[in-house]
Amino acid sequence: MDSRLVNIGFGNAVKVNRILAIVNPGSSPIRKLKDDARIEKKLIDVTEGRRTRAILILDSGHLILSSVQPETINQRLLALDQEQRNPEMVLTKEKNEEKDE
Repeated sequence: MDSRLVNIGFGNAVKVNRILAIVNPGSSPIRKLKDDARIEKKLIDVTEGRRTRAILILDSGHLILSSVQPETINQRLLALDQEQRNPEMVLTKEKNEEKDE
């Protein structure tokens, strides 16, 4: 079972395997989807009052509003994927960081 989490801003994280899509909030269909989720009580706002820059669509039907750019979240997901594929790279990186201290 995959229990990796991705940071979506302000110390909030989401399980990687629950994310179906990360979208920009600007289009009309996405705004309608957001309004429907609000009505159904499936909208989670983690923007802390800042502008919504990304909407994460989860497999449970929940939508998460994030103030982090979709590209940034995507880069974080790619980094997690690379770490999982090459665990020895992570160990090497940690050893190098310890030497620098």
